[in-house]
Amino acid sequence: MISPQEAHCEDIKSTLQDWGLYAGDGETGETWRIAPEPFRLDPGQARFFETLGGLLLSWMRALNRLYFESLKGRAPAWVADYLDLGKPSDLLDLARMNRFKSHLPGILRPDVLLTEDGYAITELDSVPGGFGRTAGLMTLYAGEGRRLAGEEHGGIDGLFYQMLESAAGRPGCKVALVVSDEAADYLPEMRYLGERLRAAGRPVYVRRPEEVGFHETGLWVEDGGRETAVDVVYRFYELFDLKNIPKAELIAYAMKKGRVRVTPPYKPQLEEKLGFALLHHPGLAAWWEKALGLETFERLIHLIPRTWILDPRPLPPQAVIPGLQVAGRCVSAWRELFGLSQKERERVIKTSGFSPRAWGSRGVVIGHDVSAEDWQTALEQRLAAFSREPSVLQDFHKAKRVQVTYWDEAKQSLKPLTGRARLTPYYFVIGEEARLGGILATVCPQDKKKIHGMVDAVMTPCALP
Repeated sequence: MISPQEAHCEDIKSTLQDWGLYAGDGETGETWRIAPEPFRLDPGQARFFETLGGLLLSWMRALNRLYFESLKGRAPAWVADYLDLGKPSDLLDLARMNRFKSHLPGILRPDVLLTEDGYAITELDSVPGGFGRTAGLMTLYAGEGRRLAGEEHGGIDGLFYQMLESAAGRPGCKVALVVSDEAADYLPEMRYLGERLRAAGRPVYVRRPEEVGFHETGLWVEDGGRETAVDVVYRFYELFDLKNIPKAELIAYAMKKGRVRVTPPYKPQLEEKLGFALLHHPGLAAWWEKALGLETFERLIHLIPRTWILDPRPLPPQAVIPGLQVAGRCVSAWRELFGLSQKERERVIKTSGFSPRAWGSRGVVIGHDVSAEDWQTALEQRLAAFSREPSVLQDFHKAKRVQVTYWDEAKQSLKPLTGRARLTPYYFVIGEEARLGGILATVCPQDKKKIHGMVDAVMTPCALP
């Protein structure tokens, strides 16, 4: 006979399958290890995540401002040159339009590692998946005296719609949540979220791009056999994929003419990992300090690992790559990294953005997890691709060990897992605030270098102390 906790895990799996968020037996799709309890934050962690959203929103505003000041000569011109690498001119023209100048992404989702020294924010995703699934998990783990992180602000579905109302500038706005074929793996969770919102009386329609209609007056979707005008499009598709997305030009036209608001905005410069390298660039330190304030700047520098742009252009003989050292030696050329030992390779190569390789962990190479030959090959390939697809090098931060429990269905028992955790909070930008809607914990076995959703991972929402 199974215990109440074990039965609870079985109920969670069954309900997730009913919602389309977890693969059924013999089916392909999302699966993970189910925990009987949420991941419990301590008081310090709870305070950190409550304030982190405002910090990241300040960073995003400053990055947006830095780009436009670079274009106008009020910041170094090479900033915009870096951020524009590999983008088509028509997309850049759209991204630079004055009517969109202040627009920012509506959802900010950092990848936060819990380390022995505190926290490391390794990435910041402004077109994130997983928030529909997290909303479902929060429903299943709520109650029994628990307080889940984000519940006090209204949870993910409530804040998601408030964010869209804020973007549209009108209450009760009609929303098309548009999911491309490239992002089809996320379609079940978006449909689930859309159904929740519709059940709550919110006019949110989850559609594929080809299901969006166009008139000169704007965009529409079919609802019950009738055309329903759309006020705002939530873009769940990547800008690098625009040529493959049906109706993409019509959506962009409606956006340019002010017929519809699109979020996240068509601003590829805000979706580049090399923004972290700009934060750490010593030539921009004075600019960042003035734009962010000294306290915010120093907090971000401490939280975000040192990052460098893999730019193959030669340096002058007397120059070095700022802050990059190997065995205490300064580095003046990337080829000096080719023959590093495994210990010296504790760094990560990542495709910066605007590429299918920038999704998830596809374009990630962890130096000490590959052979010396594969490390050198990855560096050479990324340096060669710089002008069309820039990449970054980032210090590797090791997540500390944590203990969780999961349901081993095969053995019909609960089992402990010692693993490493990545916490992904979802912040929704409403007016001038970034409000926390929920936090998903992903705990992978400790021998895994990449921490992400996988069949061996435990995934569960975070609870307050």
